[in-house]
Amino acid sequence: MDLLSIYLWGGGLVALLMIFIWLLSLFLKNSSIVDIFWGPGFVLLAWFYFSQTPDGDFLRKTLTVGLVTIWGLRLAIYIFLRNFGKPEDFRYRKWREEAGEKWALLSLFKVFFVQGLIMWIISIPLLAAQFQREHLPGWLEILAVVFWLIGFVFEAGGDWQMKQFKADPANQGQVMNRGLWRYTRHPNYFGDAAQWWAFYLLALAAGGWWSFYSPLLMTFLLLRVSGVSLLEKTLKETRSGYKEYIQNTSAFVPWFPKNNQKVEEKE
Repeated sequence: MDLLSIYLWGGGLVALLMIFIWLLSLFLKNSSIVDIFWGPGFVLLAWFYFSQTPDGDFLRKTLTVGLVTIWGLRLAIYIFLRNFGKPEDFRYRKWREEAGEKWALLSLFKVFFVQGLIMWIISIPLLAAQFQREHLPGWLEILAVVFWLIGFVFEAGGDWQMKQFKADPANQGQVMNRGLWRYTRHPNYFGDAAQWWAFYLLALAAGGWWSFYSPLLMTFLLLRVSGVSLLEKTLKETRSGYKEYIQNTSAFVPWFPKNNQKVEEKE
């Protein structure tokens, strides 16, 4: 099959996955389970693309599916453990209350198909990296691994540090500003974005330069839609000391924290 045909079949696969998760959410009365399947959805697509691209460079294909699988499964396990035993996420619960009895059907389109569509669009570098045997200089793969490792350390490390922080009752209501969180207010989101730029570098090595819109879209979503902006809108009003944390700490890209005294002098 040509690239477009494989990509369209991948879209169909995502649609089937989302319908299955939607049916499961109706049984559990919990639409937020969709978040658990975000990472595994990409893993499924990556392996589907792997099976449909016999002419691609085998080593690059293996590297691509390997990195995606580690990223996606770790993310799924983390979200599952974080949400296990807890009620439906407040965002979905609010939509459920607003829609009433219509939510059962509305959620299929507003939650599951929307997320599936975004997943499908963003997945394109995973196909581009595996489709062609064309091989640009090997330093692109090396750079991709470096980006991925940095991203994985920030995402997985940031999640682990936050979990340890919340587990201590003495930290209740406090701002997490230690470890990786000292250098960026959102190490997990930065790490996620960095890993998607790594996947793009693998696509670039295969001549898929045109798939750049995928990491751009992912970064935009993390910064402006479902990540930084949405979270900080709440934290600024509910978490004491968070406004000072914003003044001293980089929002996204890691950097050394500002000196509190210098910030006060500027004010």
